[in-house]
Amino acid sequence: MPCSGAEYMVSAGAPREWRPQIYRKRTDTAWLFLFFLFWTGLVFIMGYSVVAGAAGRLIFGYDSFGNVCGKKNSPVEGAPLSGQDMTLKKHVFFMNSCNLEVKGVRLDRTALCVSSCPEEQLDSLEEVQLFANTSGSFLCVYSLNSFNYTHSPKADSLCPRLPVPPSKSFPLFNRCIPQTPECYSLFASVLINDVDTLHRILSGIMSGRDTVLGLCVLALALSLAVMFTFRFITTLLVHIFISLIILGLSFVCGVLWWLYYDYTNDLSIELDTERENMKCVLGFAIVSTVITAVLLVLIFVLRKRIKLTVELFQITNKAISSAPFLLFQPLWTFTILIFFWVLWVAVLLSLGTAGTAQVMEGGQVEYKPLSGIRYMWWYHLIGLFWTSEFILACQQMTIAGAVVTCYFNRSQNDPPDRPILSSLSILFFYHQGTVVKGSFLIPVVQIPRIIVMYMHNALKEQQHGALLRYLFRCCCGCFWCLDKYLLHLNQNAYTATAINGTDFCTSAKDAVKILSKNSSHLKSINCFGDFIIFLGKVLVVCFTVFGGLMAFNYNRAFQVWAVPLLLVAFFAYLVAHSFLSVFETVLHALFLCFTVDLETNDGSSEKPYFMDQEFLSFVKRSNKLNNVRAPQGKDSLRNEEGTELQAVVQ
Repeated sequence: MPCSGAEYMVSAGAPREWRPQIYRKRTDTAWLFLFFLFWTGLVFIMGYSVVAGAAGRLIFGYDSFGNVCGKKNSPVEGAPLSGQDMTLKKHVFFMNSCNLEVKGVRLDRTALCVSSCPEEQLDSLEEVQLFANTSGSFLCVYSLNSFNYTHSPKADSLCPRLPVPPSKSFPLFNRCIPQTPECYSLFASVLINDVDTLHRILSGIMSGRDTVLGLCVLALALSLAVMFTFRFITTLLVHIFISLIILGLSFVCGVLWWLYYDYTNDLSIELDTERENMKCVLGFAIVSTVITAVLLVLIFVLRKRIKLTVELFQITNKAISSAPFLLFQPLWTFTILIFFWVLWVAVLLSLGTAGTAQVMEGGQVEYKPLSGIRYMWWYHLIGLFWTSEFILACQQMTIAGAVVTCYFNRSQNDPPDRPILSSLSILFFYHQGTVVKGSFLIPVVQIPRIIVMYMHNALKEQQHGALLRYLFRCCCGCFWCLDKYLLHLNQNAYTATAINGTDFCTSAKDAVKILSKNSSHLKSINCFGDFIIFLGKVLVVCFTVFGGLMAFNYNRAFQVWAVPLLLVAFFAYLVAHSFLSVFETVLHALFLCFTVDLETNDGSSEKPYFMDQEFLSFVKRSNKLNNVRAPQGKDSLRNEEGTELQAVVQ
């Protein structure tokens, strides 16, 4: 509702005023309508994928002759082995799963519907015949009777290549997946048409899957421990925390260089996997050494700000204490994202199965994609980026709104009831369009960046084009910087919208203006707070990688563990970022609320600050540290432009 009263009116020539939680209207409704239209298109694509796509083929699987496993099928014209009753044959078995080949653009493999997967290795046709007679699961082409497995001259071409590896049915989708690491990685990598690279990656992951799972659990436990440390932070804990960072980084660097030295002096190195591990260890060692040196320099330079940073985190924790369920926001956000991503992948795969049956040589059936599917894929891809950013932006807006509600509360003894629910209701009824607009800017930068990266990688195989590769690399760097700036701008714009109730562009402009005007007060302390949060993420990654180094090194000759270790490090950083992002968002929201408080009040009895005495004393100490206190004392915090507002007593 528009505010009333002469105290909030400014002249036409005066700057627009900040009115914390007074003015509220629906913002950026046109963008909300645009997002609704966009999602109407996505719903159409979902419906089209259900109608035109073959959900049965996707979920239950199908053989090479046009039969869907687990159901009775209709015949396909020109395919004599189609139209069979597969009600009792619910599993898809891939013949020659360890010896797949690609002919042209088509995968040369034969799939059959079977009643069960062979869980033990079959070394001869006699064993294949015995398995068929005992289990009723026929592993040769349907036209060959099981009695002729050992007698027919065509058995070599109609039966799987020996030995048949042990396999188990994949959960939900009933595919027989080979269980030996080498065969599994080759099977999966050929299906994705990247035999060389993906083979080695999947081989390492499969052979060390228990270790990878254990490291992921370790990363989760470390993230919870760091979050608990930040929740009850003290100066002693920060010093212990930084000491652990220095010790961990130094130890990891030392272990990596020792492993590289051990590899170079090991005369028994003959396997390609060992050589690749040695190269990756060298790369890890160089990168970790550079990162360690940079972080140590930054810690040394900023060491004098530790005490004030601890006080800033205590103030942040005080704000979180007013709404303790803020710490659980990443959980429901992650749950919603997982649900959306699963739905997105299901629709994508359904679009991939939308096609018309085409009979190939040998009576096999393939499905030709329908025209226009590629355009739907691109539309679907944009929907992935935009909707994901929208969900993340809703979390940022919710946290910022809860912090704003608690900050701009006059009665410290009577905190607001249910600030998170209040923030969610304001977001839902007033500011969804603002979140839609802000979240749209991110994919506008990310999608061109992905295209440029793809073009850069495509040019790597060409001998000429070094200038183009350099230009593409520069473009990637520019898009990356712009992406990071927009993420920071969006966060401040959402907080400004929660405070002032204005649209996205106005909020972003006002936030940039007021932060640049008052940046001298807490900017350096706020940056060091972000740095401490980043160190928390580094601590989680550091000890997770160290555990991985110790675990993987015991079996160095049988797996390429460098890539799985890199994936584990990425997962550790992602988990740590998810848990610690709440502190980061609250910290930035408090910073903007503080600058708005300075803009609208002067600390007098008529216009007291919203901040409590603890926050005010912290501000004064930070001003002393930065040597920015003006001769007027209190008046140094007064608004320079004079457009002050009477604070609202709640």
